[in-house]
Amino acid sequence: MKVRTLLCAVLACPLALAAGQGQGAPDIPHLRKQGTATQLIVDGKPFLVLGGELLNSSATSVEFMKPVWPKLVAARLNTVLAGVSWNQIEPEEGKFDFSVLDGVIEGARSHNLRLVLLWFGTWKNGLSSYPPDWVKRDFERFPRAQIVGANTPWPVFGGPRGQITGSRSVELLSPLGDASRDADARAFAAMMRHLKAVDGQRHTVLMIQVENEVGMQGDTRDRSPLANKAFDGPVPKALMDYLEPRKDTLIPELRKVWEAAGFKTSGTWEEVFGKGRAADEIFMAWHFARYIGRVIDAGKAEYPLPMFVNSPQEGFGRAPAPLRGFGQSGGPMPDAMDVWRAGAPAIDIISPDVYSPDFAGFCAKATRSGNPLFIPETGGGLKGTAARALYVFGCHDAIGFSPFAIDRWMGGGADVVPASDLPAMYEFLSRLAQLILEHQGKGSMTAVLMDSGDPPRKIQLGNYTLEAAYLFPHSMPKVHPPVETLPTSAAIFFATGPDEFYMAGSGISILFSPNTPGPPLAGIGTVEEGDFVDGRWVPGRQFAGDETAQGDFLAAWGDWKSAGWGGDTTGRGQNLMMRDLSIQRVTLYRYR
Repeated sequence: MKVRTLLCAVLACPLALAAGQGQGAPDIPHLRKQGTATQLIVDGKPFLVLGGELLNSSATSVEFMKPVWPKLVAARLNTVLAGVSWNQIEPEEGKFDFSVLDGVIEGARSHNLRLVLLWFGTWKNGLSSYPPDWVKRDFERFPRAQIVGANTPWPVFGGPRGQITGSRSVELLSPLGDASRDADARAFAAMMRHLKAVDGQRHTVLMIQVENEVGMQGDTRDRSPLANKAFDGPVPKALMDYLEPRKDTLIPELRKVWEAAGFKTSGTWEEVFGKGRAADEIFMAWHFARYIGRVIDAGKAEYPLPMFVNSPQEGFGRAPAPLRGFGQSGGPMPDAMDVWRAGAPAIDIISPDVYSPDFAGFCAKATRSGNPLFIPETGGGLKGTAARALYVFGCHDAIGFSPFAIDRWMGGGADVVPASDLPAMYEFLSRLAQLILEHQGKGSMTAVLMDSGDPPRKIQLGNYTLEAAYLFPHSMPKVHPPVETLPTSAAIFFATGPDEFYMAGSGISILFSPNTPGPPLAGIGTVEEGDFVDGRWVPGRQFAGDETAQGDFLAAWGDWKSAGWGGDTTGRGQNLMMRDLSIQRVTLYRYR
């Protein structure tokens, strides 16, 4: 249905009236610092996003979503990430239809769920498949990017596969097209204006992702005449004004590229950053960022919710990410964060889509130079998804975690990876949320993520060093099973006093040793199994003696070598794995 702006406003009245009831609007969702952490504040309180991202087109139909909402509730989510298509809200230029968006908001509200909206505007996954037909048809006003090359190094969506001769356009709007940028910005501003009208009081929508996994495919940069002229011209002064005073604190990969070219402060892109993929990618990153920055500025002028961009996993000179199957150049990858900050300062978070087997390593890169961690997309059915959720909140003060295609793999069907344990982890995290939020940014919380075969890991927390080791689960045989069948384990730790810790998770053994002056040995005082109810600790069983050194526990405390285990943390000598997720409080004492 094609609805004019005025008519759309009339149709929105029921939602708008409902949103406007009550006394004055409380603060809209926003970001706030606590120590070194950045927290999402919702209705005056910090909020952990326990999320799931829908399949790309699920939220384009209110009817389709009706049976999906209960499944999302059953999955223990508190937030749903849902796409909004530019083509759907502006099928004709200047004529907006927000009826489906309103239905999705109402569906989330009726199931007590929050939303993070994903603006599928100019770009999604390195292509332009979501702009309206009136944009796609007008290739003069809205120019395409062009690629040149021999054999494509990865599959090119929207273009030929295999041999490419000469230059050709691809289904990717060039980031150097001002008319494309302005049209996207107008549509995005209209959506944000509408959200303020229908949700400015209720705060169902918490954040906005602007575009999706932008980047060039099939070539390292846009080769259109417009782009070639810019590439052969000088590096913009605005970029150099950002980089020069930060030369010693830039992301290392970017600094290395600039240093190799002589730290020049002016010149063409190749003169300043050298020849090759790195210069091409920096060029594209700058222009993607400038384009998206203008879109964000237009949206925030209407309704300034927190806004983020998300990245694929490639970077300067690296091969495509092993699980993605294609490469992109110029997106907001961890290597390029400084270029994106220079080009689009209104971006609040540069968020990684993490499918890498090296999950911990990629999260570490994504949180450099103070970038908050919000993971909008990761493998929903991959091994260790639930453990990863616990890890990111404990180790990286994450704002949120969200596996992709939540409606597919939680909804049943032949294509679904079986038996996810994410719902149990989300329920567990909801009980820990107040403690996590209290400790974010204070240096009093950490976490470990471990797989079979990982060596023991030492971490400093409070007055003690914790040595974490992987444990076989109860259900595994005493002999070594295939490594791929073993679950990923995780645990989160809180230092709540000089000699007091809370620990939560499963599959990890812990040894304590002092790291401050005084008696050199650590002894176990009180060990309680319990739970948090409305943020208050409620103790259950109390453990001592044999129970603190053997049996079915999250952590093996004490001198397990002297117990005859010989340092064997594989479970062959003694199985120490909790059957279920557990929370324990332990006090320690020092002796010699």
